[in-house]
Amino acid sequence: MSLHVDTDTGSDDAVALLLAALDDRVRLESVSTVAGNVPLDLATRNALLTLELAGAADVPVHPGCDRPLVRPLSTAQQVHGADGMGDLDLPDPRGRARGEHAVDVLLGTARADLTLVTLGPLTNVAAALVRDRDLLNRYAHVYCMIGAPDAVGNITATAEFNAWADPEATAIVAAAAEPGQVTWIGWDVSRLDAVITREEHEHLLALGPIAEFAGRINRTVADWAVEVTGLAGYDLPDPVAMAVALRPELATETEHASVRVALGDELRGQTSVDRRRIAPPPNLTLVRRVDEPAFKRFLFDTLETR
Repeated sequence: MSLHVDTDTGSDDAVALLLAALDDRVRLESVSTVAGNVPLDLATRNALLTLELAGAADVPVHPGCDRPLVRPLSTAQQVHGADGMGDLDLPDPRGRARGEHAVDVLLGTARADLTLVTLGPLTNVAAALVRDRDLLNRYAHVYCMIGAPDAVGNITATAEFNAWADPEATAIVAAAAEPGQVTWIGWDVSRLDAVITREEHEHLLALGPIAEFAGRINRTVADWAVEVTGLAGYDLPDPVAMAVALRPELATETEHASVRVALGDELRGQTSVDRRRIAPPPNLTLVRRVDEPAFKRFLFDTLETR
């Protein structure tokens, strides 16, 4: 599998990037960054740093949009730390980003044997769609970590952060999507099937230097999970989305769904599923559950002893 990843590289995005870079079945061709969890410069820095740690410093990183399409930037640094990586005072990466803009890279590299995985707000993809309405169909498949189709949110009562951060971009992508071509993995999956308990966190830390890095950078996420979402540990939305892209068989429950995105201030970013008989035709495949033990085995096995 050949892969392009579009990311706002906070701490859980970094773990997802590690999975893509370390999986022997995958050729990670390129990475683009977008403002979201952190401002664009930090997202780019964190992507470069993570790829260097994974031994993939030759993978080109292309910065993209530094703000949502029509709204001011709102980050999730209260979740991921001021640096997006748990405030561990990590060294700067040795490499530098490439000059070509992420939107141009998305438009120029899309092809039938390349899979696109998005881990942040969909600003770059939506901007590319404005120029090429058929963009999504030119990839082998598109997987997005986006939304909360059960209307249980993590940034508001009903919205997931990536969809909320740039709801207009989310709506553009949803409108251009087709269910056989675009798969969304929402925060509902992470909340149900990708929570790392205290015991699993300790296990992760003992698996080797890269696994320890993956655990340590999520320390502020773990604190936030206790204080805000009340989960039994910290969840990993981007790694579970990446795992589904790399191992589609991990998805145990999916549906073709008619999904719309709320743009008004009160319900901003809410992704709702219309199951009425008069609903518009399905526009997306939604993953609703994954095989939790198999996902965690894949996560631990990929990060172990490296």
